[in-house]
Amino acid sequence: MKFDIREIGSATMILFAVIDIIGSIPIIIDLRKKAGHIQSEKATIVAGILMVLFLFVGAEILKLIGIDVNSFAVAGAFILFFLALEMILGITLYKDETPETSAIVPLAFPLIAGAGTMTTLLSLRAEYDAINIIVAIIINIVFVYIVLKSSNKIEHFLGKQGINVIRKIFGVILLAIAVKLFAANIQNLFK
Repeated sequence: MKFDIREIGSATMILFAVIDIIGSIPIIIDLRKKAGHIQSEKATIVAGILMVLFLFVGAEILKLIGIDVNSFAVAGAFILFFLALEMILGITLYKDETPETSAIVPLAFPLIAGAGTMTTLLSLRAEYDAINIIVAIIINIVFVYIVLKSSNKIEHFLGKQGINVIRKIFGVILLAIAVKLFAANIQNLFK
């Protein structure tokens, strides 16, 4: 295990694109309007704990059910591909019920640490050192906290068009990451 700035930067950008907290600002604002208050600290801490736990225990769970990390990474590449399509095209392939409260459950899971994030963490584990992924998680969690605390200010500053542009840019980045992840891990399945 060693710190690698390139791995930290890459993992941070991948997680940032998958978590898509900027793209989630409209959902966060809607939650704030419905409930009046968002528990930013609790949601952020729980999401961070979930991500770190899944980073270490997720592979063991896969072994228990007989799936190797490379197979999961290829499956994760498909999920990232579809998430990227949603972001780029502005469509919804996965539809979830709109949460009625702003408690930990709708924010920490699935909004911040959802299925895409968990899949990405295991996919990253196949390519990067765990310490670099943990640093990337911490950087993203700090950013998530800042966004949760200042979501109204961000919305006013960027406007709806600005948020849409950022979402599309990260969608294209996420699409490229999905292709790279697929190419890197599909080879290992046939060796």
